[in-house]
Amino acid sequence: MRGLKLIERFKGTQVHALNPPDTTVVNSTGSSSTSSKIGNHRVKFIGSKLKSNKARSGSGAKTLLPFGLPRTDLLEPPIEPHLKSIQLVETLSNLYRRFETCSESEKSLVCIEQYSVLSSLGDPKLLRRCLRAARQHAFDLQSKVVLSAWLRYERREDELDGVSPMDCSRFVLECPKAALVSGYDPNSIYDHCKCYQERSEFTQVSKGDEFLALEEDSDICFRVGNEDINCIRFKIAALSTPFKAMLYGSFTESKSYRIDFSQNDISVEGMRGVDLYSRTRRVDLLSPEIVLELLSFANRFCCEDMKSASDIHLASLVSCIEDALDLIEYGLEERANALIASCLQVLLRELPSSLYNPKVMKIFCSFEARERLASAGHASFLLYYFLSQVAMGDSMVSNATVMLLERLGECATEKWQKALALHQLGCVLLERKEYVSAQCCFEAASEAGHVYSLAGMARCRYKQGQQYSAYRLTSSLISEYKAVGWMYQERSLYNVGKDKIADLETATELDPTLPFPYKYRAVSKAEEKQTMAAISEIDRIIGFKLVPDCLELRAWFLMAIEDYGSALRDIRAVLTLDPSYKMFNEQVRGDILIEFLNYKVQLGSQADCWMQLYDRWSSVDDIGSLAVIHQMLVNDPGNSLLRFRQSLLLLRLNCQKAAMRCLRLARNHSSSEHEKLVYEGWILYDIGHREEALARAEKSISIQRSFEAFFLKSYTLADSSLDPESSSYVIQLLQEALQCPSDGLRKGQALNNLGTIYVDCGKLDQAATCYMNALEIKHTRAHQGLARVYFLRNQRKAAYNEMSKLIEKAHNNASAYEKRSEYCDRETAKNDLNMATKLDPLRTYPYRFRAAVLMDDQKETEAVEELSKAIAFKPDLQMLHLRAAFYESMGDMKSALCDCEAALCLEPNHMDTLDLYNRARDRAINPQEM
Repeated sequence: MRGLKLIERFKGTQVHALNPPDTTVVNSTGSSSTSSKIGNHRVKFIGSKLKSNKARSGSGAKTLLPFGLPRTDLLEPPIEPHLKSIQLVETLSNLYRRFETCSESEKSLVCIEQYSVLSSLGDPKLLRRCLRAARQHAFDLQSKVVLSAWLRYERREDELDGVSPMDCSRFVLECPKAALVSGYDPNSIYDHCKCYQERSEFTQVSKGDEFLALEEDSDICFRVGNEDINCIRFKIAALSTPFKAMLYGSFTESKSYRIDFSQNDISVEGMRGVDLYSRTRRVDLLSPEIVLELLSFANRFCCEDMKSASDIHLASLVSCIEDALDLIEYGLEERANALIASCLQVLLRELPSSLYNPKVMKIFCSFEARERLASAGHASFLLYYFLSQVAMGDSMVSNATVMLLERLGECATEKWQKALALHQLGCVLLERKEYVSAQCCFEAASEAGHVYSLAGMARCRYKQGQQYSAYRLTSSLISEYKAVGWMYQERSLYNVGKDKIADLETATELDPTLPFPYKYRAVSKAEEKQTMAAISEIDRIIGFKLVPDCLELRAWFLMAIEDYGSALRDIRAVLTLDPSYKMFNEQVRGDILIEFLNYKVQLGSQADCWMQLYDRWSSVDDIGSLAVIHQMLVNDPGNSLLRFRQSLLLLRLNCQKAAMRCLRLARNHSSSEHEKLVYEGWILYDIGHREEALARAEKSISIQRSFEAFFLKSYTLADSSLDPESSSYVIQLLQEALQCPSDGLRKGQALNNLGTIYVDCGKLDQAATCYMNALEIKHTRAHQGLARVYFLRNQRKAAYNEMSKLIEKAHNNASAYEKRSEYCDRETAKNDLNMATKLDPLRTYPYRFRAAVLMDDQKETEAVEELSKAIAFKPDLQMLHLRAAFYESMGDMKSALCDCEAALCLEPNHMDTLDLYNRARDRAINPQEM
């Protein structure tokens, strides 16, 4: 009966996501020509409308909400363009085992499969580790070229002023020269590139040497046109087997002194080049045009050594896109492997800008282009995987993205590759509103084993008016597989009434990191005129996961209640995360909206902004701090110090990509070399290059002593297990930093870090002094350090009270609740940790603590379930390790090994997990010893 009722309720008109269905033709850029014109017209219309009303004091929220508030029937979550395993732990475990047991030639591709699986987690550091491992284990030129360019792209070196695309920053895994050396070097990951030490590895032959070589007696002459080129018979014969047969075999040429070569497509200069090569075995003295002739000549006469020398020399000459576009045609025609790889390398290292060059896209996009690359051995799944990821990041709806994904599918050989290519193509076609084609792609991806693609298939049916069919498909998913959050989220789109709300609640319970359920509930409350409740609902996710569309939604609600100051704060934070973000369903640029909101809010001077920043930083109001800095940068866009502050806040908010973009801008806007070195050091530190970061700090200090240089050096050195001598040196560096000019915000951080080192050294009095000094200049986080000092002095109550002060002052206080739990009785600790989980479900310590308590109480099943609940949406190394230890103590070696392998897939060198893994494996092999 319930099914019949659902069918009746689904017979209504299909509701589309943001706009009603249309027949607009997609233009060459992939965007709708009609919608883009309408969008531009609307922006102008909104601007004129708001300008006409900006002086009206009573215009209210309606003026700033020209499209009204969001509606629940227009909300839907995206289908993510990633592989999403419904059994992620088992998948990671399998990947680790395969990597450990496969041949050396297969390891690189296994690392790329790891990359594709881990992409859904959105952790840039994890993904970079996968790419580095893949590059380290790459054998062939093409894989090395693609992966070195990919690593460079992930660092977005193209955004750094004055850095050449062919610059490797001394990282051998990203070095363009090292990529053109075939073979596997197991120590490459530990080496530095030698480009800066020695620009050239060969010495030039002098002209005198050249003439000496040519003065050798000639005994044969090749005639080209009207000119004779004197050569040495045995040296020409040594070039190839055909030449040897011709000059020393039974052919008439073996007895001839003059041989006519006029019909062999070689010029006089080219033949002289052949003679020079036969005498010296060198091509570097010849012009590129002549070397190209030699390459063609070598192919016709099977001169393998000459071809290799010409190929390698030409490859070394490719330095820009123009060279690459000119020479790749020769390379493809002559099957010159190194030349093709070198040309591809230049084109790839120019990404993403080379995406806009039609000549570059012509080489990659069409079916014929892929066939041509394939015939030369250079069309691989890896190449098109990289190209398609860059294209999708630039535009999900462009024709180039579609074509590259089609080529990706043609290169796919393994099931996971086919599933990935088809799923991503389905996502792109869904964005382009090509629902029938998208559904076919999703269906094929699901047949290749990717269960998540069924969500895309259901969405396509829904878009075509088949809501009940979509509902049944997602319901079958839930009944057939172990349920995960996205299944209930997807079914909620096709459900109705209380069942819809129930699905959304279940989705949040299973995966609290999904934004859509919060957004839907918030908009639903707003539709019921409960705007404050709507704000509270969206605050739940903003408190631990900063995403632009959730901040935008809160800004809509705040404008509706005419709290323009808070709305302006959120919009400024949105534009810090994504400077090109558009509001109101992508109809209005954020900076335009800010311009008009400014008329509703009293703006202070730059000095006032500094005071606001100080207050918000002190109250641990990170979003408020971001907004103030954004306002200050409008007035002073070239201020590198403010850009640096942005990056610190964004890192604290776990927005690494945005943080790195701000760091790059800080570096670009630096007014001095020593300042630039500091920001480069932080960039290197954040991507895992600790030694290079330390070198930048030391070089900066040698130019000019500064707070930030000493702070960077101390921070980098402290990021390891410090012995007493190293700790003393870090203390000295921080003291040097505090003696340099800086503001209270940064000095408070230095004092806090200094206190931490003192605590680690057992110097509690000095630590307490540091923390108190930090508190005097309003570094609120110092309460946490001071609490630790009290605790170590056995003053547990004082420690608890100190953390309570931090909870009262801090705007973001989930970590404070977590830390306070260490200084109270078990029941109070449980309440604090429950509050920490409520405020930030991504914090793993509360789950581990509760699981450990349950294990102590002999509640093994409940302890495992507590960890499993969190691992389902955050497969964290520490939680996997702890659950593996639980399984081992319970005698379940199979599950223990699975968790260990998954953890080692995330961090292969985690010693505690390696020890546990080896122990569990021994016990599994010898169960009688258990």
